[in-house]
Amino acid sequence: MTDPVLLVEDDNSIAIVISAALEAEGLRVMRCETIAARDEALRNGRFAILLTDVMLKDGDGIATLADVRARDPDMPVIILSAQNTLDTAVRATDTGAFEYFPKPFDLDDLVRAALQAIGERASASGDTAQNAATDNDATQLPLIGRSPPMQAVFRMITRVLRNDLTVLILGESGTGKEVVAETIHQLGSRRGNPFVAVNTAAIPAELIESELFGHEKGAFTGAVARHAGKFEQARGGTLFLDEIGDMPMQAQTRLLRALQSGTILRVGGREEVAIDARIIAATNRDLGPLIQAGKFREDLFYRLNVVPMKLPPLRERGSDVAALATHFLNRAAQDGLARHRLSDAAATLLSQQYWRGNVRELKNFIYRLVLFSREETIDVDAVSALLNEAGGPAPIPPPQDVTDTSENGFEGALGRWMAAHEPASGDIYASALAAFEKPLFEHALRTTGGNQLRAAEMLGINRNTLRKRVNELGIDVDALSGRGAPGTSSRQILQP
Repeated sequence: MTDPVLLVEDDNSIAIVISAALEAEGLRVMRCETIAARDEALRNGRFAILLTDVMLKDGDGIATLADVRARDPDMPVIILSAQNTLDTAVRATDTGAFEYFPKPFDLDDLVRAALQAIGERASASGDTAQNAATDNDATQLPLIGRSPPMQAVFRMITRVLRNDLTVLILGESGTGKEVVAETIHQLGSRRGNPFVAVNTAAIPAELIESELFGHEKGAFTGAVARHAGKFEQARGGTLFLDEIGDMPMQAQTRLLRALQSGTILRVGGREEVAIDARIIAATNRDLGPLIQAGKFREDLFYRLNVVPMKLPPLRERGSDVAALATHFLNRAAQDGLARHRLSDAAATLLSQQYWRGNVRELKNFIYRLVLFSREETIDVDAVSALLNEAGGPAPIPPPQDVTDTSENGFEGALGRWMAAHEPASGDIYASALAAFEKPLFEHALRTTGGNQLRAAEMLGINRNTLRKRVNELGIDVDALSGRGAPGTSSRQILQP
């Protein structure tokens, strides 16, 4: 169980509201009103995060944080303050606080920041344990990467470990969707029970119901005995439904009924069997157009899309390629191939490729590279020779020039937008800016898992500017971070 949150706030009404919001997310909260009580709590227990006001009855909450850091240097700290001066903001930043919230603040933003801080601490602990493990640890799950897109994935994983919410993993083929699903299983409470993976696209349409739900003896020709389907095989554990976008419509209907009722019915059977498995689904297809075309049930999508998790393609996390390549070199050695290392120049060249097949393609390329390499150190010439073979990965194309005036360039897109929306004279700048800002901000927030501070840093703007425009443009941060359904309204703003 996660360590409790320590909340230091001498305003009882604010403390009650914050505590209730955090407890609604499954966190435990210990409240105290003074620095002395805070120090006593820290001496007697361990806490996941500290939320502290600045002006307390017996002193300055920021000035005394050095003692807190000495006791637990890795504990995230979020500072709250009604003293909304530049000096207070600078002092809060200088302490290395995870976040600083001047009052009044949005309660949803505070809860989101607390969850992210706890998740990042858990991810950091996992990284430390991983780095301490030997390269020969065959049980290590290859979730490797320190790039911002992967850190967002890690934070999302930590959020679903303490619950059984249904997860929908989206991403191109080869990005590691099954690895993520297995990681969620192995790190969660169901780790001691089966992890059952089924590729719904690889099963013939006439057999998929039998494979998922099982069948009774005599249900059809060839059914010589009762067969337990994947749902029953995964009892107590996790059922991973891969390529869910390719599931036949009839099977989608049966799956929806099972998820809604919490029971399954074997083919040819009459006895309802209770479901006891966490459901994780994945697809490399865009389900939106499939829903519009009537090829995927919209109601099933909402059942599966409780916690969406988007995996980045490898071309968007080039800084992770070297670490992944080293991992696969070690795995190749474990599989009986010669042990090799990669030169820095060779690693750089690998990171510059497009990798259309993503991590899977990189793994296969590294194994080929090991097979044909004679030297212990694989240099850039060896990599180049294999890259130049027919069917090898292509280099990442240069970014499109946004000054391109062709029909497919930025000016062409602007012309099409003007023709479609016909903004009134005097309103063109504001309308165009809003049309451009909203998808840009949504992309940044989706990439950072809803973290407004990091989204602002990515965009190169002030966080307050981002927050103001997010509110003005009606952007639902909860939906983009995966914590809430679109349309969820913000909760109250806390006053000092």
